[in-house]
Amino acid sequence: MFIIKKYSQLINNDKNLISKANQKIKRHIYDKKLTKMQSNSIIQTMSDSPKTPKKISLDNLPDLLTIKEVAELLRVSPLTIKRWGKSGKLPAIRINSRGDRRYKKEVVLRLLGVKEEK
Repeated sequence: MFIIKKYSQLINNDKNLISKANQKIKRHIYDKKLTKMQSNSIIQTMSDSPKTPKKISLDNLPDLLTIKEVAELLRVSPLTIKRWGKSGKLPAIRINSRGDRRYKKEVVLRLLGVKEEK
């Protein structure tokens, strides 16, 4: 999506800038003769506010954590978490028939070097 990359620098959550960017996109769409559905998709993508990731705090962690939660907490890739599970550094619990991985809170906190208060 060349259009999105080209005009994304214009958007800083300022409505004036967003409308200018939308006008430029509409002109570009008109010039390129894109379909109505394509143009609406591009404009919707441009006007969406950036999603902020949900912060995980150490205070209210669940007993079993998903790969994504552990990766966000440790600030590493989910693939790294899987590799650590295979090597034994961070043992995983397999649940359900798909074999989804869950990680115990105590093990993750120990890896972080944090002692859990009881």
